[in-house]
Amino acid sequence: MNHEPPETIRREPTVPIAPGQPALIAVAVATLWAQPTAPGPEDRLALGAPSAIREWVARLTNDIRANGLKGRVRTQCLLGTPVEVRQVAEGWAEVSCPSQSAAGWVPVDQLAHPADGDTSGTEYLVSATATAVRDEPGGDVSVPGVTLGTRLRVVGKEYRGWVPVALPGPRQPGWVPQRDLAAEPASEAGKPSTGLIAAGLDAVKLAQQLLEIPYLHGGVSAYGIDAPGLVWIVYRQLGIDVPRFRDALIEAGESVDFEDLHPGDLVFLDHGGDAKTPAIMAERGQTDQPEVIFSSPVYGKVVVESLKDAELSQVTACRRLPFRARTRYADGPRGEGEEDVGGADGEHRQQPRRPRGRPWGAPRRSPRRAPSRSCPGGAGGCRWRSRRARAPRR
Repeated sequence: MNHEPPETIRREPTVPIAPGQPALIAVAVATLWAQPTAPGPEDRLALGAPSAIREWVARLTNDIRANGLKGRVRTQCLLGTPVEVRQVAEGWAEVSCPSQSAAGWVPVDQLAHPADGDTSGTEYLVSATATAVRDEPGGDVSVPGVTLGTRLRVVGKEYRGWVPVALPGPRQPGWVPQRDLAAEPASEAGKPSTGLIAAGLDAVKLAQQLLEIPYLHGGVSAYGIDAPGLVWIVYRQLGIDVPRFRDALIEAGESVDFEDLHPGDLVFLDHGGDAKTPAIMAERGQTDQPEVIFSSPVYGKVVVESLKDAELSQVTACRRLPFRARTRYADGPRGEGEEDVGGADGEHRQQPRRPRGRPWGAPRRSPRRAPSRSCPGGAGGCRWRSRRARAPRR
């Protein structure tokens, strides 16, 4: 049953951004810079309100995205992320982001005080690769480029396939397609091994949804993402908070042997000069070799790669993070992926790729064992076994 949409309320901000006060990220993706002077002329698209992250990333070369932002960009925060304001100077605010254990500088215009928004409603996750918030159902875009993993609070009834959501700042409410939202995953009791593999396959599906996304140092969005950012956003979508940065990520969870890895487990590779590059274990490919998904500064995008025997020596650690099996959704709006319908307003929905091949944890028809030896990663290391690739089935 359709309901009349509530009127959009526009009012002036009542509480200024000030040191020692909480704030919310008011744009789809806010970049946290090392200093207010860190952005250059080529970065102006990332500094506006709304921010034009997709256009900004598209104008950067692969070398700048991989190397030119090092020392300049700390991380990124998504729409509605709570931050604490440390200081304000000349249109910039230094903020700390507790959910990422990070700090950096953002333009004040990209922040809103919590008192200026609506605090009611039920929280949902954006499940589309990216979508846009509009001022009314099917109306003008007010917040473009809202990306996978963003949490939005639904504050009213569905209206013709659209739901109202609370926004940081004085303009309330915004509207998004109901199909682009999913409830937080709910855990359900079951056999540990079954739940682990099922949850791991969910992680693989989400990672596959982000294949071909450009590599971006410090990025956590569907417009650009780094290696630990990919792990962070995938697990965030599963309702699990994990460390944002590699040094803490490589210590998270528990160490596992390489031969005991399941889909969704983490493999740390020596890749592109970084011995702690995190990758998500997928399934075996057509050649019966293990595959991993990661954001590569070398290839300049999120890729899926087979680990051949010669590359297994590059594995420095294997970790298993705590999973919750996503076996059902709570009642409410549920986002469903659909074909890519990217547009200038920031909408970019994509059907997640279906995992292929045999799950990593499934038994082989004729297992062959080889002597195992420890990974060279030291603390947090794993064990791996050299396996010969079998010829593809004809």
